[in-house]
Amino acid sequence: MAIDFTFEPDVEEARVRMRAFVDEDVRPTEERLAAEGSGRGDWRGELDRLRARARELDLWMPHMPKEWGGVGLGPTALAAVSAESSKARWASYVVNCYAPDEGNMHTLLHWGTDDQKERYLAPMCEGTVRSCFAMTEPEVAGSDPTLMRTRAVPDGDEWVVNGHKWFISGARGARFAILLARTEDDPEVPQAATTAFIVDMPSAGWEIVRDVETMAGSHNHCEIRIHDLRVPDANRLGERGQGHRLGQYRLGPARLAHCMRWLGQIETALDLMVARATQRYSHGSLLSEKQGIQWLVSESAIELYQAKLMVLHAAYRIEHKLPFTTEVSMAKHHVANTLWRVVDRAVQVHGALGYSKDSPLSDMLLQARWSRFADGADEIHKWRVAEAVIAAYNEHGTTRLATGDLPL
Repeated sequence: MAIDFTFEPDVEEARVRMRAFVDEDVRPTEERLAAEGSGRGDWRGELDRLRARARELDLWMPHMPKEWGGVGLGPTALAAVSAESSKARWASYVVNCYAPDEGNMHTLLHWGTDDQKERYLAPMCEGTVRSCFAMTEPEVAGSDPTLMRTRAVPDGDEWVVNGHKWFISGARGARFAILLARTEDDPEVPQAATTAFIVDMPSAGWEIVRDVETMAGSHNHCEIRIHDLRVPDANRLGERGQGHRLGQYRLGPARLAHCMRWLGQIETALDLMVARATQRYSHGSLLSEKQGIQWLVSESAIELYQAKLMVLHAAYRIEHKLPFTTEVSMAKHHVANTLWRVVDRAVQVHGALGYSKDSPLSDMLLQARWSRFADGADEIHKWRVAEAVIAAYNEHGTTRLATGDLPL
């Protein structure tokens, strides 16, 4: 049988090694510093120590090729390791495999010139610089990049950029941004109107207005004003008019990378739910013995099982260079909603404790809400899936090709 749901020994060993690193070092460090009320400087020293330890354990950059200092895992193996790393708040950063830098690394590796890779990718791989990805704008729907208004106009061997961006994650402290801006007035197709640029930071004309505070607080999602920003043509990333293509190349696997990390969060919430249910006694029995609670547990387990299979299959298609857009849209919609539902159920089983800051679930729930619109709202992914299903039927007389193209 060609179907095998086990990993190669080296991948399984990396997964187990990541789990041990998170359980034995990263999470205990987080809990100790939180209990001590340590300041940012204390966190920085501990993060540096954990990053050094990640290198020693060969867990540094699991997503990048070995020639760039990474572990060299393919998308399927990365799913297993990322799910483990997401069970501690700082683990993805500690192993240098976190958004938005993970996606930017892949983008530079694929689209960057040799000079751009040396100047921008190499320091990221060393873990000495951070970056951001500037696409979303407040004036137009973020789910439709063809409406972008930020404008770049050629001026000799430079480009002059004016525009407005927001929810640019990681902008404060980033050493450079990958910026998308409109460069074409009347392209043959709307998707050929934008171009990507690498913007050094700080730069005159690039103003961080504020950190847009969300319902979960301030998390470095910034509003940016761009006024007469000058960018050398040597910092153009990819060909002129290929910004949309570059963005979609970046966002497709990046959506699945989010799903990989969400799997670990879902599993953590389910574990907390079951632990509470098996320990809490009320009205003559443990919560775990009450049918209403059992339904919450079973629904969560079924949805997590589905989520894991969808992520693994979508990763398999990416790894084997098969069409993957529809599968990633399905996974993104399902996993994001599973995250939201399972964390919410876990809060319900915990009662007031789950709603309080004494439990990690309250913060998990706040973070989970953004998953249903980040990297494409639920409705956009459902729309794209429907388009693919209808197109498959019209072309082939069956919807099978748009439902995973599985051999059954």
